[in-house]
Amino acid sequence: MARPDKAAAVAELEDKFRSSNAVVLTSYTGLTVAQLKTLRRSLGDNAQYAVVKNTLTKIAANQAGIAALDDQLAGSTAAAFVTGDPVESAKALRDFAKENPNLVIKGGVLDGKALSADEFKKLADLESREVLLSKLAGAFKGKQTQAAQLFQALPTKLVRTVDALRAKQAEQGGAE
Repeated sequence: MARPDKAAAVAELEDKFRSSNAVVLTSYTGLTVAQLKTLRRSLGDNAQYAVVKNTLTKIAANQAGIAALDDQLAGSTAAAFVTGDPVESAKALRDFAKENPNLVIKGGVLDGKALSADEFKKLADLESREVLLSKLAGAFKGKQTQAAQLFQALPTKLVRTVDALRAKQAEQGGAE
């Protein structure tokens, strides 16, 4: 029978897997306690970074319906459980890994889909959700402005053509 402390740890990890938008697995060998503290601060309230036991994490992930992490759970492992924007957390981890090469991103899960380390790096290269939404809004506004100018140009052109015809008729009428 499983020990109560291990059963509690598995239940806690399973709850974290279920409540997270993304989970990023890393290898932290060679990092000092101060560096890990800095990493936790850089993730902010967006994510929780914790050192995990591979066996317990495998059990918890499988109970949460995530079987894709089994290959990545080897060696020293820490997990970032992301509850906010996964792009922000991926950027924070990537930036920290650039400064501290001992932090290695192994991979993880995003919305139930397994991602490799390279895919998380691509995720980190994305712009934030707010920037992407503002670009989309700007594109929509630009298209609306173009459409409004097009619709306004047709009556304006018609009025100019009619005015030119009137002026020509007035010229021809005055010349006779």
